[in-house]
Amino acid sequence: MKQYNVGVIGATGMVGQRFITLLENHPWFNLVALAASARSAGKTYEEAVGSRWLMKTPMPESVKKMVVLDAANVEEVAAKVDFVFCAVNMKKDEIKALEEAYAKAECPVVSNNSAHRFTPDVPMVVPEINADHVDIIPAQRKRLGTKRGFVAVKSNCSLQSYVPALHPLRKYGISDVLVCTYQAISGAGKTFETFPDILDNVIPYIGGEEEKSEQEPLKLWGRIEGDKIVSAESPRFTAQCLRVPVSDGHMGAVFVRFQNKPSKEEILQAWKEFHGPAQDLKLPSAPKQFLHYFEENDRPQPKLDRMLENGMAVSIGRLREDNQYDYKFVCLSHNTLRGAAGGAVLLAELLAAKGYFD
Repeated sequence: MKQYNVGVIGATGMVGQRFITLLENHPWFNLVALAASARSAGKTYEEAVGSRWLMKTPMPESVKKMVVLDAANVEEVAAKVDFVFCAVNMKKDEIKALEEAYAKAECPVVSNNSAHRFTPDVPMVVPEINADHVDIIPAQRKRLGTKRGFVAVKSNCSLQSYVPALHPLRKYGISDVLVCTYQAISGAGKTFETFPDILDNVIPYIGGEEEKSEQEPLKLWGRIEGDKIVSAESPRFTAQCLRVPVSDGHMGAVFVRFQNKPSKEEILQAWKEFHGPAQDLKLPSAPKQFLHYFEENDRPQPKLDRMLENGMAVSIGRLREDNQYDYKFVCLSHNTLRGAAGGAVLLAELLAAKGYFD
């Protein structure tokens, strides 16, 4: 695979920092540009972040002396890179405008942000689930008037725990899904030091999260029709999302009803055998085994299992029959790895393997 020069927009925030740690020594992607808001521009990355480095590993030496660029200077940033990762903290309409500006500057954007997730010709991709949605990119380029530029996004971090577990079961006709998510504080860009309100506490509301949890799976399971992606009409989802005092790792408690109820053995076999294009293409960040099932009654647990396969696998446990739905189970994914920056890097690897950055 050829090497690509890449940039990170929103490099000083928590997800931007995670991008930087993942891109250190990446076999395909060479990090050459960091961009953030005007208040950070002109400083070295080390100066711009200061004491706000939130990763457990040290800041890579390779980025400390990099001068942070102003993300608003689109042409300057775009001239240095083959594509950018975007993880900015701005209003949704501002993010949309910024990402399209980069795309129109012939700089593809792989975004962690939610702003473009329901733009009809923007693919929202989990590489194991709907890799074929990248085929909408030529239609998006036609709308934007670009040759190389486009925007592709990853889905919401909470989906990464339960949608992969449901996906290989769709052949049994999923009709209804109830999910309660228990979401780590890093999903809000927080640590225990910066979020004292969460200590000894659970907050039963995360703005916008329940709507995303109910609607985004249907786009992932949708289809391309002409110049747009049309969401699937079923199954019906209902969700409740809670913020819990956990540093990393989103957990989902899932209840599912089928049109053709499988046996427990059939479900376990479907999870064990499941693989997708990320595994078939041997993408560098892809887990070898995407779905892991734990037989123990008290697993998975964020503290024990979130880093499975470098934080890119999904852990499942407690599969059992239910007296209202057909089955219930719990699942877990690392929200800033599989759920955020890692999922975006994996999407970029898929796009690179399919030649969309050339």
